[in-house]
Amino acid sequence: MKNLIFIATTVITSISFINIAQAANQEHVRQLLATKQCQNCNLSGAGLVMADLSGANLSGANLAGANLSRANLSGADLRGANLSGAGLAGVNLSEAKLSGANLAGADLRGAFLSNAQFTGAYLQGTNFQGAVGIPLQVATPDEFYALGVAEAQKGNQQQAIYYFNQAIAAQPEYAGAYLARGISKYQIFDRQGAAQDAQIAEKLFTTQNNARGIQTSQAFIKELQTPYTEKLSTGKPSFFDFVGSLGSVLLQFFPF
Repeated sequence: MKNLIFIATTVITSISFINIAQAANQEHVRQLLATKQCQNCNLSGAGLVMADLSGANLSGANLAGANLSRANLSGADLRGANLSGAGLAGVNLSEAKLSGANLAGADLRGAFLSNAQFTGAYLQGTNFQGAVGIPLQVATPDEFYALGVAEAQKGNQQQAIYYFNQAIAAQPEYAGAYLARGISKYQIFDRQGAAQDAQIAEKLFTTQNNARGIQTSQAFIKELQTPYTEKLSTGKPSFFDFVGSLGSVLLQFFPF
């Protein structure tokens, strides 16, 4: 999934309603909505927002530029379909078959992807920001880490932890992901979980001879061990005084 779009400032090409009406074969749109059977149909640019297409057969269909935001496509057959540039924000694609589908530049922000099949799918420039249930084979550990960083910087620590979990599941010795997950846990006041992750990160960074990682994880451990009241009374600097900001520490291990 090279060139995965990670950040919220990504520009998504919008398609006007007029263009949608002109591009789609309206008979095919009616057929799809009436029967949920539309193999190899021309649905390019179709407006299908919130449509119930669960279990629909859309194999080989042309859905380029279609607006399927918040549609229900759970269990749908989209094998070989063209979804390039499609608007799929918030769509339910759980259990969907997307093998061989073209999702180049598709907007899958906030989509539900549990058990979706992406074997052989083309994912150049696909935006998975905020998506839930991204299969491990779809993204690299670094891409999961980058998604986590983006969520953490927006204050969405639970979603960030989810992505860091995915990065660790794909690469169990990903020291930066452990440290980042620990920091996100710290942000939601899970000090015990944060301490466990920080200690794992320090050990992994030590094994990997990563001096910057060792120094950062040790500073974080010290922060966790210092009572807040003591820092106030002594004027000792905090961990974030040391690293500068949440973004500063996470971006140290950002996969450029």
